[in-house]
Amino acid sequence: MMRFQRACHRLSLSPLCQPSSSLLLLPPKLSTLRCCARVRRFSGTSLMSSRAASRLRCLASVSPGAGEDAGGSSSNGSASLSATATDDDELALGTGYRLPPPEIRDIVDAPPVPALSFSPHRDKILFLKRRALPPLADLARPEEKLAGVRIDGYCNTRSRMSFYTGLGIHQLLPDGTLSPEKEITGIPDGGKINFVTWSSDGKHLAFSIRVDENGNSSKPIVWVADVETGEARPLFKSQDIYLNAIFESFVWIDDSTLLVSTIPSSRGDPPKKPLVPSGPKTLSNEKQSVVQVRTFQDLLKDEYDADLFDYYATSQLVLASLDGTAKEVGPPAVYTSLDPSTDHKYLLISSLHRPYSFIVPCGRFPKKVEVWTADGRFVRQLCDLPLAEDIPIIANSVRKGMRSINWRADKPSTLYWAETQDGGDAKVEVSPRDIVYMQSAEPLAGEEPEVLHKLDLRYGGISWCDDTLALVYESWYKTRRTRTWVISPGSNDVTPRILFDRSSEDVYSDPGSTMLRRTAAGTYVIAKIKKENDEGTYVLLNGSGATPQGNVPFLDLFDINTGNKERIWESDKEKYFETVVALMSDQKEGDLKMEELKILTSKESKTENTQFSLQLWPDRKVQQITNFPHPYPQLASLQKEMIRYQRKDGVQLTATLYLPPGYDPSKDGPLPCLFWSYPGEFKSKDAASQVRGSPNEFAGIGSTSALLWLARRFAILSGPTIPIIGEGDEEANDRYVEQLVASAEAAVDEVVRRGVAHPSKIAVGGHSYGAFMTANLLAHAPHLFSCGIARSGAYNRTLTPFGFQNEDRTLWEATNVYVEMSPFMSANKIKKPILLIHGEEDNNPGTLTMQSDRFFNALKGHGALCRLVILPHESHGYSARESIMHVLWETDRWLQKYCVPNTSDADTSPDQSKQESDSADKVATATGGGNPEFGDHEDHSKFRRSLL
Repeated sequence: MMRFQRACHRLSLSPLCQPSSSLLLLPPKLSTLRCCARVRRFSGTSLMSSRAASRLRCLASVSPGAGEDAGGSSSNGSASLSATATDDDELALGTGYRLPPPEIRDIVDAPPVPALSFSPHRDKILFLKRRALPPLADLARPEEKLAGVRIDGYCNTRSRMSFYTGLGIHQLLPDGTLSPEKEITGIPDGGKINFVTWSSDGKHLAFSIRVDENGNSSKPIVWVADVETGEARPLFKSQDIYLNAIFESFVWIDDSTLLVSTIPSSRGDPPKKPLVPSGPKTLSNEKQSVVQVRTFQDLLKDEYDADLFDYYATSQLVLASLDGTAKEVGPPAVYTSLDPSTDHKYLLISSLHRPYSFIVPCGRFPKKVEVWTADGRFVRQLCDLPLAEDIPIIANSVRKGMRSINWRADKPSTLYWAETQDGGDAKVEVSPRDIVYMQSAEPLAGEEPEVLHKLDLRYGGISWCDDTLALVYESWYKTRRTRTWVISPGSNDVTPRILFDRSSEDVYSDPGSTMLRRTAAGTYVIAKIKKENDEGTYVLLNGSGATPQGNVPFLDLFDINTGNKERIWESDKEKYFETVVALMSDQKEGDLKMEELKILTSKESKTENTQFSLQLWPDRKVQQITNFPHPYPQLASLQKEMIRYQRKDGVQLTATLYLPPGYDPSKDGPLPCLFWSYPGEFKSKDAASQVRGSPNEFAGIGSTSALLWLARRFAILSGPTIPIIGEGDEEANDRYVEQLVASAEAAVDEVVRRGVAHPSKIAVGGHSYGAFMTANLLAHAPHLFSCGIARSGAYNRTLTPFGFQNEDRTLWEATNVYVEMSPFMSANKIKKPILLIHGEEDNNPGTLTMQSDRFFNALKGHGALCRLVILPHESHGYSARESIMHVLWETDRWLQKYCVPNTSDADTSPDQSKQESDSADKVATATGGGNPEFGDHEDHSKFRRSLL
């Protein structure tokens, strides 16, 4: 929410989701795997599938400076792909990449639908065309790993950027239909398009283009296109001005001017690594400071790395007009964000500077925030934050000093920010904990910042409307408490009041979030709705509508003063799953009339993929505007059911059960089953028991989704809830293994009871923290599963001594928890076959490739049936076609060999196996040390935020 006003009028390929007004569709996120035989290394990838990905796989967030959609090429690249291999050990241990069976391969190779972006005035739709999976050659290019950022030095961009291949514009006609496509012309053949952004008036697009040269992509050049004519051209007259896309790339200052981060023209060759070091690398803590950090990767190693980081990250800002004129502004620096004020008179400029750190990523480096005029003149420095190596690891701890500095979306040239009162340490008890301040861009001499609001929880952002209304958010992770305050920014005599005060875990009580409208300045503010003959102050609340029967999204007309609600729209809950995507009648100033309301909705069912429609008041006319083909028609008649069952401690659990097309349990009998999940943490049993998701959502299938095995006649138990609950003073992980096993037992019992899964043919799998879950279940509940598939996990928690996942106690504070949760310590108890897959270049904190290497050695040292597959060049999220296809081949081989042929006579009986497991749990002891250099923190969104 903090940078939403800036983000919503831009369009780029961002890995992070924006609020509902962002309208650019994204493909599913890539996730990582790694596969190899012990003596040989291969490569692989996997796409993380989610309910959100299935519904919004075509919508991309509107913010031009971030990463991009993970597209790819259908070409095989330089690495050869063999024909589908037969399942024998000789082939399994051979070299080269393998292909999965055609029924799986055909689904993965299906062409992607384009991403969509609506123009600022909602009268046009931009179709951004994408390629299929990229070849491994794209990942094999050299990259620099510096300060938590991976850089393609040849392009001077983030490495592994995917791209769009073409742009087409459709006019949205008054009847809701689309005009024929107008293609953006002039783009070089094979041009790779990134950072697509609308101008505020919707008349122009800005984007970057790279072209292939000598086997590499060139440095990107900024282009602009006239939306009316479709003609595109380079922004700069000189072809020697290149974009620096390490951090913020460019922003529209006004409708005809952009501020662009360019590579300094005076920059020479990269610094050369000295043959003889100038001295030893020295780290000291002679002041005895307490510095605890999570296990970050890709950190600076020495002064040479620091010089390289400066070389690639330093930009020269250039003001460029559409008429071709350009002017350098400000000195070269490591600029990380560029934010124009709502009235286009000022710029908010953030930059990093030395001294750098060797133990934290660049998001914690010293940081300056300055105000400039729109023409590049320095006005004042807001803050110069020191190096932040000592942020406590406990949740809700933050950096000291000014943070979350932004422009008010509803007022010209007005800044606001938060400052902690507890030194950033969440363990410190103080009231207030955070204070929100406000001040004009150029205050008068002696004018102090105005205190806007004081908070006892941690500040979480503001939604602006006008001087009479703004909503301030605060939350506290430890208690899961979240509060929304109503304030009047322009009236000191109006007392703030709490609008909502609830548990963030209680999805049934979620009132929804306010819908935003676009202002003439291109920002987004809370939309006020005017009812005829009614003086109330109404807003729109867009909610997921969680119920015990599943989500039923809604749109409420909400009186902000009285709290009264009127439901004006609700999803069809019988067959379809519908959501409100965005407010379309948002281009006017002032209150929106109820009778002129227009919204964009999505609609899907179990078997029908997502389509988008316009709904117009007052007659509620519905006009479908997309007609995307079914992405995998061979599975169009798959069977899907949201099932509920109970854990032995009374906690209600849910899962989504998928069955192959045409399956009849009375005729076909029980099937082999793949159980795929990811544990979650809760503070209460009631919250853990709540139903999340909808039985009517379309089954989105990512590149390495477990649902691919529906094509191989498997039953799939997708996302069975694995709640790890810590009520009261108890922490969730205090009883992790006990609750993990109980949840899995309940899920397996349910699918066996239903007769759809053979009790001896159930495999378990997961990615990242799900891989950690998989290894633990094979160690502590071997009676439940025939085999396991663990992708890109962390298995030894002593290697993550300063916290992991949501655990914020250290190894020394909770030694038993770290040891007992680590499947590495129980490697001697794993008797069922386990396939480990990991990306060789995993950059996720904690899930270092070493985790799988060491776990495999521990398993092999106890004679376990195991296999380790390392994917060359792949990170925590896999992307190359060769890698993904090989991962699917490895997974299918494992399932066909160790799950499908399994019978109750082939292994120890379930009862006997459970008794042996219980006995081993009682007598086994394990100790382990670790290298604190490595660790695990799989909260990806939090880690991304820490980098930027």
